[in-house]
Amino acid sequence: MESYLLISSFFLIALIYSSVGFGGGSSYLAVMAQPFFGLLPETIRPVALLCNLVVVTGGVIIFYKESRLSWRDTWPFLLSSVPLAMVGGFWKLKADTFFILLGFTLLLASVFLWIKPKPTAKKEFSIPTQLALGGGIGLLSGLVSIGGGIFLSPILHLVNWADAKKISALASVFILANSLGGLAGQFASGTSVDWRLTIPLLVAVLLGGQIGSRLGAKTFNALYIRRITALLIFFASLNILRDHL
Repeated sequence: MESYLLISSFFLIALIYSSVGFGGGSSYLAVMAQPFFGLLPETIRPVALLCNLVVVTGGVIIFYKESRLSWRDTWPFLLSSVPLAMVGGFWKLKADTFFILLGFTLLLASVFLWIKPKPTAKKEFSIPTQLALGGGIGLLSGLVSIGGGIFLSPILHLVNWADAKKISALASVFILANSLGGLAGQFASGTSVDWRLTIPLLVAVLLGGQIGSRLGAKTFNALYIRRITALLIFFASLNILRDHL
């Protein structure tokens, strides 16, 4: 019963998140971290990142074919985020510490998802700002095993950094790179993958991600998706914190 619930949840998460350029790592973690499943951090951390990779790779390919990706805009964020995501992935936290950090991270993510950016004058970030922003999000991403797009994308929208498609493209590459960095750090620290649990979930997110990437925001209202997801993550975070604080 638990396996079927996880598989169906992961399919829906991948379908919804991929439609707006995210990998879904925060929601995969929110589901797996619920006390009902009884999963440990060393089990769920690599699963979330592997599922991220499966979902966002398809999106990155699509954005590349549409010429939405710009290396000039992307490299400063990745230069600092990937090494620090590796550091975060290598850093093994105690179970309660991990779940508390995850709970507060999801709580913050729900706020970022809920925010509706207002039209503002377009703002360019300096390279030092991009490095600092990417590095901070990268370290947090590695520690809790998310891709980081759920934080980077709303910030870029808030300052009107670029159009929605360009931000989604950058977020997809950012998630892909940080997920690889986080996994590299985890594997370097001796983390192993429970493939019996992971493979069915990877298949589920592959199917959901391919469908969602092709439907995109033209089919789904992106704001409604973000706010429904924000509410779900908010209540999931409260449940995690209630159990571990």
